[in-house]
Amino acid sequence: MSNVIVLGAGMAGVSIALQLRKRGWSVVLVDRTEPGLETSYGNAGIIQSEAVEPYAMPRDIATLLSIAVGTSNAVHYRPLTLPQHLNSLLSYWWNSAPSRYRRISAAYATIIAQATYEHAPLIAEAGMEHLIRREGFRVLHRTQAAMDRGVATAERLKAEYGVAFKALSPVEFAAAEPSLTSTGAGAVHWLAPWTVSDPGALTAAYGQLFLRRGGTFVHGDAGTLRQTASGAWQVTTGDGSIEAEHAVVALGPWSTQILAPFGYHFPMVRKRGYHRHYRAPGTLNLPIMDEANSYVIAPMAKGLRITTGAELTGTEALPMPVQLRRAEEAASTILKLGAPVENRPWAGVRPCMPDMLPVIGRAPNHKGLWLHFGHGHQGFTLGPATGRMLAELMTGEKPYVNATPFRPERYS
Repeated sequence: MSNVIVLGAGMAGVSIALQLRKRGWSVVLVDRTEPGLETSYGNAGIIQSEAVEPYAMPRDIATLLSIAVGTSNAVHYRPLTLPQHLNSLLSYWWNSAPSRYRRISAAYATIIAQATYEHAPLIAEAGMEHLIRREGFRVLHRTQAAMDRGVATAERLKAEYGVAFKALSPVEFAAAEPSLTSTGAGAVHWLAPWTVSDPGALTAAYGQLFLRRGGTFVHGDAGTLRQTASGAWQVTTGDGSIEAEHAVVALGPWSTQILAPFGYHFPMVRKRGYHRHYRAPGTLNLPIMDEANSYVIAPMAKGLRITTGAELTGTEALPMPVQLRRAEEAASTILKLGAPVENRPWAGVRPCMPDMLPVIGRAPNHKGLWLHFGHGHQGFTLGPATGRMLAELMTGEKPYVNATPFRPERYS
């Protein structure tokens, strides 16, 4: 029986652990906290099957200028920390050129297409159907010009990828969401995505499913990862030192610092995001993305959750929820938000690769070391789909989609 240590118990780590247990491997899942308490907890709770194209870096002058002067709520940055992001941002900009972006999107679409398909059996077996709605989400457009652009984009994605949507007039949008006090120029309703009322609980339930399948979970320090003289992989845990023939690094934004001592220097754009819950007097039926103000407001078990865009900052910088405050102000113009549930907002980091594709595969220079990180804004969506791909690579099966675009060697 093959054996493996999986480092990281977010959606990516739990998903590859489940896939390997399914194939009969002996699997130990290691994390400093319980499954689902980091980035997999703090998202908008949408399994985004419509997101067939990844988030490209803006290249038009007007958008870049709005980010530079701080009027855009999509991106916030702290000037003193920009030098540490510079190389990754330049690579991100280069990969966002139209010709390269088309090739990247073609690869990205192959895994997004499998997102709900791979989540479905896990949701059922974990007994979490009560957390799931299969009715999509809506994008609010505040002006007619923005609505026209949104519909045009939706029509293109439908023609190219078969993505289903419905355009809602302001009256139709108001009927669908009676709690709204304003519906702008209407909304684009993406029909295929699934929404989750507690993403942290779903990830934790997948962790419990892993245990029921015979896996082992221990608390441990991923920073102690080392390769022994015999070639085995070793980690120090609360239960002592453990060894295995294979190790998987699925640590999201912390993956690069764990891999650096082994000679791997992956560029990464670390985008911090915030969320907070509110005791709104009414609720929403489905999540709403406010296109003009770059936030999502979603009905969750703890109340309405606002999730922000991207903040570029230092890894140890104190929280500065500028985008969340702006999102609160914008949200208050479309519904009664209510008081916040938490005393302070949650903050977490999204691990975005400069070419917008996750890193999936064997580490080029070390036998038995495998990589599963860099999912950007879509780790919660993509974990089961890319977990299956990596498990197939590890067991010598033919991957269900072409794995070449995701290989770690592209950063060698």
